[in-house]
Amino acid sequence: MPLKEKIVVIAGPTGVGKSAATLPLSKEFGGEIISADAVSVYRYLDIGTAKPGPEERKFVPHHMIDVVDPDQDFDANLYARQGRAVAQTLHKQGKSVFVDGGTGLYIKALLHGLFAEGRSDPALRESLKQQAAEAGSHALHGRLQELDPPSAARIHPNDAYRIARALEICILTGKPASSQQAAHGFGESPYEVLFFCLHRDRETLYQRTDYRVDYMLNQGLENEVKGLLDRGYGPDLKSMQSIGYRQMCQYIGGSLNYEDAVTTMKRDTRRLVKRQLTWFKAYPNIHWMLPDQTENMRRLIAAFLE
Repeated sequence: MPLKEKIVVIAGPTGVGKSAATLPLSKEFGGEIISADAVSVYRYLDIGTAKPGPEERKFVPHHMIDVVDPDQDFDANLYARQGRAVAQTLHKQGKSVFVDGGTGLYIKALLHGLFAEGRSDPALRESLKQQAAEAGSHALHGRLQELDPPSAARIHPNDAYRIARALEICILTGKPASSQQAAHGFGESPYEVLFFCLHRDRETLYQRTDYRVDYMLNQGLENEVKGLLDRGYGPDLKSMQSIGYRQMCQYIGGSLNYEDAVTTMKRDTRRLVKRQLTWFKAYPNIHWMLPDQTENMRRLIAAFLE
């Protein structure tokens, strides 16, 4: 059997401190970073995604950041396809591959692939998008509640893209997307993987995410969202439904006052942290580490990459 290519994953919930750990380790081991963040793939969404800045990208090259415009379709299937192409190129160049991010579905897609019946029909998808535009995303969400209640409970009623995608899978396969995803376990991976997940105590993590929201607002998140809206990127886009952008759109549109927008942003970020931790707890063979346990991580990476 040929040897599998190796990938180091440093994952964890929002605000835990992944980048601070991944940057020096990937640099030390001659690596480059594949981002696994479902919102950082979009151009122009910078402040609300806490993307690595120019200095960080110069220190260690990053991939799968700024790959599509905010109004373009993008999902885990596309991420896996493009991310694997990047990993293949880096391996051929003799570089180590580090995956850094908090989107569990993207990491799972990259390492294991997605469930086999996650196919698509462009004509059907366009029809569902048109229905959402005409009747509103809430109407489609009601239809999804009938066909696939678990997916409807997971997807926000304003998230027209994910609602349409879940309906598309239901219609094409005759099965709820949620049941197919649940049945898809951790199959054989084409890679040999060293998987770390960073964690902190819950109260410290919540304090950090609250600070993160305040910092983004001070950095100009409101103006960034206004600029996106002025460029024609509407609030119903999948990209604009992400945390921070959705609440700022609601504030700018007048459906939330500023204080409620900030409170909702912090609440939704905490809920995201809970979902992320649930994802990673289901992964097999994970090394759980505190962010300051970099020496332990370094020893394991050195042995893994030998």
